[in-house]
Amino acid sequence: METLQYLTIAIFLVSILFVITGWIDSVLAALLGVMAMIFIGVMNDVDAFKIVDWNVIAILLSIWIISGYFGRSGVPDALAAWALKISKGNVAFFVILVGAIAGLVSMVIDNVVVVLMFAPVVFVACRKFKIPAFGPTLFVGLCSNFMGTAMLLGDLPPQMLHSVSKIEFSGFIWFMGRPSSFFILMFSYVITCGFFYWKFSRQYAGQGCVVEPEGSPLDQIKDKPFAIASCTIFLVTIVCMAFRPVFGYMLGFIAMWGAIFSIIFFEVFKDRFKVENPDVEGILRDLDWRAIFFYIALFMLVGALEHAGIIKLITEAITPMIKSSMIVGSTVVYWVTAPIVGIVEHDAYILALLYVIRDLGAQGINPWPLYWMLLWAGTLGSNMTIAGAPALFVAKSLAEKEDKTSVSLKEFLGISAPYVIVSLVACYIPAMLIWVIPFAK
Repeated sequence: METLQYLTIAIFLVSILFVITGWIDSVLAALLGVMAMIFIGVMNDVDAFKIVDWNVIAILLSIWIISGYFGRSGVPDALAAWALKISKGNVAFFVILVGAIAGLVSMVIDNVVVVLMFAPVVFVACRKFKIPAFGPTLFVGLCSNFMGTAMLLGDLPPQMLHSVSKIEFSGFIWFMGRPSSFFILMFSYVITCGFFYWKFSRQYAGQGCVVEPEGSPLDQIKDKPFAIASCTIFLVTIVCMAFRPVFGYMLGFIAMWGAIFSIIFFEVFKDRFKVENPDVEGILRDLDWRAIFFYIALFMLVGALEHAGIIKLITEAITPMIKSSMIVGSTVVYWVTAPIVGIVEHDAYILALLYVIRDLGAQGINPWPLYWMLLWAGTLGSNMTIAGAPALFVAKSLAEKEDKTSVSLKEFLGISAPYVIVSLVACYIPAMLIWVIPFAK
């Protein structure tokens, strides 16, 4: 390798190290890394902006805006209240049910937002059950991070896959004549939740109470017309994105129209709703701009690796192994990725490897078994620690504040490690049978 390539790798690794450790702000660390890449001449400022997939950024911003209205609708609160009601004092059943619901909601809403939606209801239930909130809250965080890759909208990795491979919304359900991300992860999800129902049944044996929430769960929806309107706009936007090829527009453009229509609609008819609607300034203020700038910088950092030829070098190094055996290559990608993303910022790792796999596809190798194995291992493995998944950091912080105590690493791993191991094994088997072995030579 040349000197410039060594410098590029060093800057990238140092930037990611600062992101992981939090020694300086993660956004600042990523942006400083980009500035350093430009300074040493890996790319210029124009190249840096061209590298960013602004379509993905538009999807993120737009879905966050739309989901903000959905979060105010009271529908998530009604779902959680329903889970509390039908649990009838069974702690394990409630925890599994509310976690399962949170995971399903996270398929279309950012996982951090899902944790913020469901944590307050978990806290109310835990007070009734007289149990610490940490375990149930962390389980909600684990579930929301799990299902974020089942569909295109739930998390950044599937959106990055769309950016690199151009896979459409429907491809996450059925692709190349076989079930893809939704069905594979749903199968794994059921098994994982089943295992934890057994685990929690033993852990919370003898604990519980008679829970009779006042009124109907639908009472959580304070303004039904607002809930109907917000859910309808959300649903119509998702359907339009699913049929993107019919319209011929970019996904980000369709999502943006959904967001703009939401803002206009709720601004024009705000006097007809009981729910307090923020103005446009308030909506923009509530967006997670730190995350947006971080993702922009992430595209630039990984793009710098490609500009410097690092992606090509990695591709050339692993090509012989993949060519010799798709089964071995996919297995290595899966089981090497999982532990790495448990301690490394998984979005950066996944994006870099997506470029590597794309280049393998240009050499005649079917990239899809590798794409899926990377995406699934990258998502499930990130559930090991708070460094891998921001949703877990939020869940841990909220639970510690509720319980008024700090959680040890041993206690955290006591839940996250079994969750990761079970989910990885449950996903690996159908993934190999459906997406790897049929394409192996």
